[in-house]
Amino acid sequence: MKVFRHLDELPADIGRTIVSIGNFDGVHMAHRRVLGELVRRAKETDGTSLVVTFDPHPTRILRPDVAPRLLTPGPVKLRLLDETGIDAVLLLPFTRDLSLMTPLDFVEQVLVRALHAREVHEGFNFHFGHRAQGNVERLAEIGREFGFEVKIYPALTIRGEVVSSSRIRELLAAGQVSRARHLLGRVFGIFSTPGRGRGYGQKYTVPTINLSRYDEMIPRNGVYITRTTVNGETFDSVTNVGVRPTFGPDSFAIESHLLNFHPITLTAQTEVELCFLKRLRDEQKFPSVEALREQIGRDVGRAKRFFRLAG
Repeated sequence: MKVFRHLDELPADIGRTIVSIGNFDGVHMAHRRVLGELVRRAKETDGTSLVVTFDPHPTRILRPDVAPRLLTPGPVKLRLLDETGIDAVLLLPFTRDLSLMTPLDFVEQVLVRALHAREVHEGFNFHFGHRAQGNVERLAEIGREFGFEVKIYPALTIRGEVVSSSRIRELLAAGQVSRARHLLGRVFGIFSTPGRGRGYGQKYTVPTINLSRYDEMIPRNGVYITRTTVNGETFDSVTNVGVRPTFGPDSFAIESHLLNFHPITLTAQTEVELCFLKRLRDEQKFPSVEALREQIGRDVGRAKRFFRLAG
């Protein structure tokens, strides 16, 4: 997958494109439905399947006080988009100037002049242009003027849930990682690096990895069955997300206890992927370290049974 970070980087011979525009946070099942059709149509028409997305997320510029935590930070989103088979991504810097473009100007400058769009595929609730004045009906109207077709997708529902990035965030905020998994089409995970200076679990139970500060979306505080991947090697794990109240003053941490551990090399730059499989319980304060150790033992036992049953 080719990645272009400015309109000027687009090759002159890009040809006719089959395009979808959006934030694509999470690259969830509804996104994948659209992107799969994009790839199929590009092959049928000998065109280029191309996604237009933005960096940073537009609300971080327009309304930073209510900007959401991301399901997939930029590098992870590009990795997931690449897995869909898309030919190219145009990652536009989202600036105030871009936000002031009218729907007509955006279509003319980006879709028509730069991308030579043949088809544009969007969800029913897509909005674009200054103050989100453009919608799919307006896009289709402009498309007829400039000679490209607009395909509109209705809401996708899975197990009674409408698939959207905001709904997935709500589920994760409630700790419902299994339900979020159905909408994402994969286990929810985060990518980080090892933190420093924390290792209570190693002292009292089993070897641990503590993640460095992570500012994007994480599940609700609590204890989870997880898988932790370090340098391409995956360990079964139990992870505590929270403030660890048993150890005194609150100090937030994401701490994973590795169950099938063997010595590994960690540096401050080592990438760690943490995937949340099932919620076990709320975080709680224990009267003693011994009581905490006993509860961790029960948590580990439940996790081992889970992994045995999962094969």
